[in-house]
Amino acid sequence: MINSGIYDYVNVLQKAADASWLRQDVISNNIANADTPGYKRRDVNFESVLKQELFSSKYTTLDQKISNIHLDHLNVQSAPDYPNYSYRVDENNVDPEQENVALASNRIQYNALVDMISGKFAGIKSVIK
Repeated sequence: MINSGIYDYVNVLQKAADASWLRQDVISNNIANADTPGYKRRDVNFESVLKQELFSSKYTTLDQKISNIHLDHLNVQSAPDYPNYSYRVDENNVDPEQENVALASNRIQYNALVDMISGKFAGIKSVIK
């Protein structure tokens, strides 16, 4: 992470890309365990953590909210998703079709985040020239 106000958005986008990368691994693991009895699907909930951080400082501009974010609060981990829910006899709650849709959606999101980071650096580069 880069410690300068000019890179605040880049730092948040980097955390979002890291979370998306982690989600890709978690979803792949869910798919791999779709036939494991008792396995409970896991997920990464970066969006709610970011939302909580953004709304912790009310009545400020988005730029101020982004600069006030504590980046260490945006470190997320995977967690069981609906651990008490199962529609199968073997107590597994992974739906492979749903996981494949989530995997495709996450790939698109990750690519968009990488494009946004590249765009931010291109903007910074054009200002420096």
